Amino acid sequence: MITQVHFILTYMCTLECEHCFVCSSPSSEGTFTPGQIAAALDQTDKLGTVDTVYFEGGEPFLFYPILLDAVRQARNRGYKVGIVTNGYFATSEENARFFLAPLNELGIEDMSISDDVFHYENQKENPARRASAAATALGMPTAILALDPGASGPEIMGNPREEKTGVVTEGGIMFRGRAAEKLSPNAVTSDSQQFTKCPYEDLKTPSRMHVDSFGNLQICQGISIGNIWKHPLDELIRTYSPSSHPICGPLIEGGPAQLARVLGYTPPAGVADACHLCYLARKSCRSRYPEILGPAQVYCDGGT
Repeated sequence: MITQVHFILTYMCTLECEHCFVCSSPSSEGTFTPGQIAAALDQTDKLGTVDTVYFEGGEPFLFYPILLDAVRQARNRGYKVGIVTNGYFATSEENARFFLAPLNELGIEDMSISDDVFHYENQKENPARRASAAATALGMPTAILALDPGASGPEIMGNPREEKTGVVTEGGIMFRGRAAEKLSPNAVTSDSQQFTKCPYEDLKTPSRMHVDSFGNLQICQGISIGNIWKHPLDELIRTYSPSSHPICGPLIEGGPAQLARVLGYTPPAGVADACHLCYLARKSCRSRYPEILGPAQVYCDGGT
């Protein structure tokens, strides 16, 4: 049962983090309009099972008026709302409060702020720290997203490295998107045949979905089960058949190793993790499944 919808408000970001599991950057295209948010929320209402929506990216604060309107729309419909940001706007705590106070007045359940060495090398003083301090002072429920060995869940990943040129060892980094492109050459690798299950997403009975402005309804970033601008959200959820989905089916049956076999992809001798193998196999055959394996921003290909 779908209880959360995560809006990728934009793929654009102020940063180009090496560990980004999409490929956000200052030049990335794909941003919701207020009208699209309203239309997507209309579809979310009809689903009838969702209680929480998130607005993330990319960096959603880049389009602050749209973010503010989106939060207002969601709250007016009775949804709990969370936001994920890198806090770039916090050039001072005063400025951070200026951005955050209107959102706080609307009611935010979770303000998640990314703060680790991949986002900001200065870990003593940076925008994320200032944004977190301002949010806490306002009484907003605030969480730090960091590469932490004790963290769990698909959004909080791994261990920070002392140097960006160092070797990536064990942790929670998911080697997909830019992380697969940039960090995998330095990763400790393993035999690809050992990755016989998806370690992060429940592909049989998902509880959350990501949707972007192009309409891609993603069960995992880069794996779509349909397009909400072409078919209603409730129809896509109702007709989703995990076993017959050309990407999810093999992943459920035997993980990324099985997906590679089904797609006819020959992996390198060693891969960084299950996500790395899955990403490589998917990227190798995007032209075969253009409606499923997209958008290009998730595969570092540019375009849409």
